[in-house]
Amino acid sequence: MYAIVEIAGKQYKVSKDDTLYVPRQKAQANDKLTFDKVLLVNDGKSVSVGTPTVEGVAVSATVLDQVKADKVLVFKKKRRKRYKVKNGHRQPYTQIKIDSVGKAKATAKKAAAKKKAEPKADEAAAPADAE
Repeated sequence: MYAIVEIAGKQYKVSKDDTLYVPRQKAQANDKLTFDKVLLVNDGKSVSVGTPTVEGVAVSATVLDQVKADKVLVFKKKRRKRYKVKNGHRQPYTQIKIDSVGKAKATAKKAAAKKKAEPKADEAAAPADAE
């Protein structure tokens, strides 16, 4: 089983026990992350393509470490002008391990959010009855 998931604007093909380097996430080592922007799921028998995302499916992962990529040297020079600049850059990444690809627990959160929205509509109707 594998899935195509969007993490920080980039798409990754993930399956259980994969290790990925994704753009830096605000999480510490051993924290759990859940990615609910699943674009495609293949369970071996059928393929589900989202419009734009597949509902009820999420990818859970564990943060292994915060790391930096290899250094990239940036060298600028203008000949005959005595101008030289040398800079380095190391892009920050988060190393994650995929724990599971499957049903989302976020559906309960969405249902709770809908229940909270309903009383607001009732309150708005109540003052109209009082007049």
